[in-house]
Amino acid sequence: MSKIKDIKYGSCVFVGDMPITVALRKFKQKIDDNGTLEEVKKRMHYEKPTTLRKRKKGAAKARWQKKLRDQQLPQKLY
Repeated sequence: MSKIKDIKYGSCVFVGDMPITVALRKFKQKIDDNGTLEEVKKRMHYEKPTTLRKRKKGAAKARWQKKLRDQQLPQKLY
């Protein structure tokens, strides 16, 4: 029995005595935490390198704008 615990499994849930709905919920949570679903969705369709660069550059620009917005002093309301 100890050998089973030593083996690393990917995203699986041992059901045992728990109901199948609880096991399914735990499995979905594991998949979400791993980012597996996002990876699969991303790899479903080919994205050209230029589109990938544009998307990443736009995300970086949005992060930078957010950082600047958070650093600004609040407006005076008088």
